[in-house]
Amino acid sequence: MNRAIPYLKMNGLSNDFVVLDGRKSPIALSKQQVQNIANRQSGIGCDQLIILEKPKNDKADIFMRIYNFDGGEVNACGNAARCIAALISEESDKSKIIIETNAGLLPSSIDGEIVSVNMGVPLFDWQQIPLAEEFADTTGIELQVGPIDNPILHTPSVVNVGNPHAVFFVKDDIDNYDLDRFGPLLENHPIFPERANISLAQITEPNHIKLRVWERGVGETKACGTGACATAVCAMRKDLTDREVIVDLIGGRLTIKWQKSDNHIIMSGAYSLDGRGIIPNNLLV
Repeated sequence: MNRAIPYLKMNGLSNDFVVLDGRKSPIALSKQQVQNIANRQSGIGCDQLIILEKPKNDKADIFMRIYNFDGGEVNACGNAARCIAALISEESDKSKIIIETNAGLLPSSIDGEIVSVNMGVPLFDWQQIPLAEEFADTTGIELQVGPIDNPILHTPSVVNVGNPHAVFFVKDDIDNYDLDRFGPLLENHPIFPERANISLAQITEPNHIKLRVWERGVGETKACGTGACATAVCAMRKDLTDREVIVDLIGGRLTIKWQKSDNHIIMSGAYSLDGRGIIPNNLLV
């Protein structure tokens, strides 16, 4: 790839992205090129790389293609959706934007620095998540870390919100857990044939959740939009919280509402444009 490729650097609650515009001239990157760009030591550095493309659906304003830090393509990223909605809103002077992803259409609305995204309907059936074996009740599946008689983590709720998620609810401080140790083991557990995002959640009030998320193919991130959505709906499904909650992540705060009227999840939060540049040629080899 010989041409100069401009990029934007954006973040949603410090969950950061390199954004490339492939609408006029298609951009195809290899797994290694994505890894080169995402590398924080030798590249530009990001949790996910986003390529903007012309939408396939005539209802959409933009198609958002998403690659994780490890170069693998994924179907959804809530924080990136907020960033891209704001970007296209400014470009088009529209306050409502529809983003197309591999997981479907994401209607979004922009109000100043706050962007709200309709993340759609959560999927709870074991085959939709997917899991490697059948579980009739996915509010808590048989999975644990540590001794059988005294597990450190156990019985996660599982859901698909564009990506597979497993949520462990804990009563003590989530910072007491070694997520760097447990995250890779749980992400790659055989029960998750497509791997999974792993969340540690602490309910502090009926409308408040503290959250840490280990993202598949990335590691622990400062914020994960789909992780916040997944955790909120799992908590609501278990009657642990109200239908609208504040989720505090390392990078900041999201508001998640699970609408009774249509079962859609509405995620609201801030975004930031951090800078711009040209991808160095040495990262595209």
